[in-house]
Amino acid sequence: MTTTVSREHTVEQKRVLATAIPGPRSAALQQRKTAAVSSGVSTGLPVYIERAAGGILVDVDGNQLIDFGSGIAVTTVGNAAPRVVERVTAQVADFTHTCFMVTPYEEYLEVAEALNELTPGDHEKRSALFNSGAEAVENAVKVARYFTGRQAVVALDHGYHGRTNLTMALTAKNMPYKQGFGPFANEIYRAPMSYPFRWPGGPADCAKESFDVFVSQVQTQVGAGNVAAVVMEPIQGEGGFIVPAPGFMKQVSEWCTDNGILLIADEVQTGFCRTGDWFASEHEGVVPDLITTAKGMAGGLPLAGVTGRAEMMDAVHGGGLGGTYGGNPVACASALGAIETMKEEDLCGRARQVEAIFLPRLRALAERFPQIGDIRGRGAMLAIELVNGPGDLTPNAALTAAVNKACHAEGLVTLTCGTYGNVFRFLPPLAAGDALLNEGLDIFEAAFAAAAG
Repeated sequence: MTTTVSREHTVEQKRVLATAIPGPRSAALQQRKTAAVSSGVSTGLPVYIERAAGGILVDVDGNQLIDFGSGIAVTTVGNAAPRVVERVTAQVADFTHTCFMVTPYEEYLEVAEALNELTPGDHEKRSALFNSGAEAVENAVKVARYFTGRQAVVALDHGYHGRTNLTMALTAKNMPYKQGFGPFANEIYRAPMSYPFRWPGGPADCAKESFDVFVSQVQTQVGAGNVAAVVMEPIQGEGGFIVPAPGFMKQVSEWCTDNGILLIADEVQTGFCRTGDWFASEHEGVVPDLITTAKGMAGGLPLAGVTGRAEMMDAVHGGGLGGTYGGNPVACASALGAIETMKEEDLCGRARQVEAIFLPRLRALAERFPQIGDIRGRGAMLAIELVNGPGDLTPNAALTAAVNKACHAEGLVTLTCGTYGNVFRFLPPLAAGDALLNEGLDIFEAAFAAAAG
């Protein structure tokens, strides 16, 4: 079955404020949410979306909001991307589920082949598909433990890896992710992250010292011979878009190889063109043993993967990996449409263009406001960290929240993050045009100026 969809955006790419944000219909729906949905599921901006395309979200009140969040790095190719719509529409009409472990289908194979081709390294690879980033990380740990025969897993300070029991143990931040949900999986250990902005001696000392501190702590507290895997985000996501000092990830990778430890690169947020490369590990010159993917891979549908060296992925006994919905055919079709879009429209190059638009304006803002302590990131995954001011690196979560609220009121969807709640992260869809990005930055700058005084 073939469905033809216009290549034009189905939503005009402009901001429209038809009502206050949120509007009356969204407010009514939020009352229903309070009555029907667990209060444990919170909402950052309670506007209810009915349509979206490119870099615009349209809510039920007719407001058109500029999207600087991409559903937390998911809609990298933009909402309703034509190739995604075409493939998903055709797949839904054909069949929606059989379970790959019962009666398989070609779409799963095509996604696995794409992952094997696109992920770093020219070695022979295998992939397995799952539903979420947390599932991918959990299954990567399973593979590492099975292959090495070891149990210990090392994660890094400020890291975020998911909300299952095991991935909560790997995640560093307590509130809101871990508070009250323990006990957690055991044999999980934490080592210092290379965090140049907050390293005691500053960025230069971080580059010189952070790897040695990492190794010393792991050797002392765990013992390299007991470690199955190190799980690391090449650029930390929820933890604050922390970019490690140059060479840190490469050194960790080489140390892992020397000690029979698997390096698991968690590229759930950094993968699929987001940082200007297909995967952020490439920028660091690192070829992970295992790599986890999700978010931007499938154009908004739930799909995740673990890709790794063939001998490692094939070591697990038959039936040891899988799941009822893992590699759902509709999600696979969406991923194939998204990957085709990334290739045909050179979205790696587009991410670098986004960086070229954002960085000069963020740097100019930092010159005006000393509360911007650090600007970091890569491609279309950028952030600023807010502090009290010069010489005082105390995290300024209050200013972060105030600017975020002001942006929302003006129809700009922004996201915060960071261990201390003081980081703005910018994750615009790569389908958003330059004019829309600049308008969003205008709104952000005005909101920042008003809140910072």
